[in-house]
Amino acid sequence: MRGAKSAKWVASAIVVALAATACGGNDSGNDNGKGEVDPNGVFRLTNSEPQGNLQPANSRDTASGQVIKGLFSQLVDYTKDGSAEIVYVNAESVETEDNKTWTVKLKKGWKFHDGEEVTSKSYVDAWNWAANTENNQKNSYWFADIKGYKDVHPDKGKPKAKEMSGLKIVDDHTFTIELNEPVTYFNYKLAYSAWSPLPSKFYDDPEAYGDKPVGNGPYKFVSWERKKKITLERFDDYKGPDKAENGGVELVVYNTLENQYQAVYSEKADVVTMVPPRDLPKYRQDFGDRAIDAPMSGVQQIVPVFYNKQWKLGDKKNAELRKGLSMAIDRKTITDKVLHGSRVPATGFVGPNVLGFQEGVLGEVAEYNPEKAKKTIEDAGGVPGNKIHIQYNADGGHKEWVEAVCNNIRQNTGVECIPDAKVDFQTDLNTRDADKVKSMYRGAWVLDYPVNVNFMRELYETGADSNTGRFSSKKVDELFKKGDSAKDLDGTVKAYQEAEKQLVEEMPAIPLWYYATNAAHSKKVKNVEFDLANFLLMHKVKVMN
Repeated sequence: MRGAKSAKWVASAIVVALAATACGGNDSGNDNGKGEVDPNGVFRLTNSEPQGNLQPANSRDTASGQVIKGLFSQLVDYTKDGSAEIVYVNAESVETEDNKTWTVKLKKGWKFHDGEEVTSKSYVDAWNWAANTENNQKNSYWFADIKGYKDVHPDKGKPKAKEMSGLKIVDDHTFTIELNEPVTYFNYKLAYSAWSPLPSKFYDDPEAYGDKPVGNGPYKFVSWERKKKITLERFDDYKGPDKAENGGVELVVYNTLENQYQAVYSEKADVVTMVPPRDLPKYRQDFGDRAIDAPMSGVQQIVPVFYNKQWKLGDKKNAELRKGLSMAIDRKTITDKVLHGSRVPATGFVGPNVLGFQEGVLGEVAEYNPEKAKKTIEDAGGVPGNKIHIQYNADGGHKEWVEAVCNNIRQNTGVECIPDAKVDFQTDLNTRDADKVKSMYRGAWVLDYPVNVNFMRELYETGADSNTGRFSSKKVDELFKKGDSAKDLDGTVKAYQEAEKQLVEEMPAIPLWYYATNAAHSKKVKNVEFDLANFLLMHKVKVMN
């Protein structure tokens, strides 16, 4: 295959339904009697405190991700309309003849925010550093496809090399990537922020850099007041297609989603990216045409932790227990009543609006059936201890639905279900990373690239960075490898659809519902749009005088 500009798939019924509002564009509140657009105006975006620092290869949480989206541009992006076409950003082209060796040509004239030129070395050095196990980067597994990854990131012991043999610099604006095996969708993966280039000053003090990052994106870093706000300003020398149409953005930290909502409603902030459950019944009334409903590609789940004795890997009866818990959950009532129609009950592990989405793969496992739920659990020997905990972050608007899920499980199966609230998302993630979750946690996944692979391999492959439930299955891993070795993208997508069916048999998680974007903005801004991962397209926001 050469490039991927024309890769398209026909959307399913649910994708079309969710995509009815296109990309969530909102040109409401245009002037609001306040005059014209101020091209240098700064707006305030509500946010949470990032989990750690702002190194692209060390950040997986959405709070960090929103900031990094502004500071860094990738080689490629993808269209936001569900057609999943590759869009070149910092790359002039990404081409291959065999899906194993890829040639990247960079656009010339790109600069980091400190004036240093973005070159092939900027990418190759960054990827080698991120992949090296001694640097302990959370996203290091994203580089595992590259030849020589095991040399810099062995399963045990120290690295045998400092560089992956699969990366070769041809000239300042051309480099090649040789993979261990052909990967048909590799160019799509390059849209994720872990692949960001880094300036030479990064290596002087990586930890300090994470507190004051220098990127190549439409915004440059100004300051970070911990647990208060992060300030970015427009980078006027930016060469990308997504040049900022405003002067900058303040990402203001609020300790709850409810407080974020109230800040925008009272005009103290300008954009809230998610409406909390308690405000879903009235946000359209509160904001009128400044309320936003837009498509998204994400799945809410309950994830068991397999390092806990309660859940045994490879035990068929154990998987039946999770199926029983799944059938005890009344997804339709919870999404209609608790989440006020803002979500769609999930019927699979893969989110909508991506290549290979298939509806109904969970079958009866996703259907509400209290009688069968109880019998399934009893036939499988009962949940060990007859009790589960569901961990969640208290600042994310999850309390109401977690309590509803627990009530379903408790009433329909007799299994005690206890909500386990952590004070904020940062604490929640740290608990997961430390393997200290008691039983299950609230999991959620939004796309990094628009292929069904992303909702499976990154979450359920043995040893994957985001596999914080520590699931492992030889059969699932083999099916993933079969998909990765397909001759073309079509073959890969179909193979992963088969892998999704195997996930239903083993239940590494309990999918609950598909996300949609429900957001709102103040009278001060217009042109508020979101991508399919619910990230605000900050560069498009226009600020009024």
